[in-house]
Amino acid sequence: MKIGIYAVGRLKAGPEKELASRYLDRFAKAGPQCGLEFTRSVELNESRAGNADTRKREEAQELSRHIPDGALIVVLDERGKAFDSAEFAKFVGEAADNGQKDMAFVIGGADGIDPELREKARLVLNLGRLTWPHQLVRILIAEQLYRAVTILTGHPYHRV
Repeated sequence: MKIGIYAVGRLKAGPEKELASRYLDRFAKAGPQCGLEFTRSVELNESRAGNADTRKREEAQELSRHIPDGALIVVLDERGKAFDSAEFAKFVGEAADNGQKDMAFVIGGADGIDPELREKARLVLNLGRLTWPHQLVRILIAEQLYRAVTILTGHPYHRV
């Protein structure tokens, strides 16, 4: 299964980008053992529209243009469902085992995700009830993707 991260906002050079890249590189190397492939990270500019609803709508339209047709969409949002790491790994593994070809992790802009895109998501996932800046969300989801692979392959990285 091909996995991509689709985000509003760009990571600038620095420690956040380096750390996210480190986990995505680890995921890319370990993922093929369990049928997971990191294929892309798409970063989009924030909309410059004058109000939040229009910004969210424009950002969602642009994100949707990049997400592969038929992808299982996971929207990251603090109002979503909370998983522990084992449950997250199970979700990802079962999607791959059930023949899902693509999985898209979507990170919205400062105003959040447009309701229409949220409705297309199979899962709205929270990484805690706190609100996180998109730079940290990318690090968190990258680490959890790598952790999921280690759980699925029995690697000792994840300790309970």
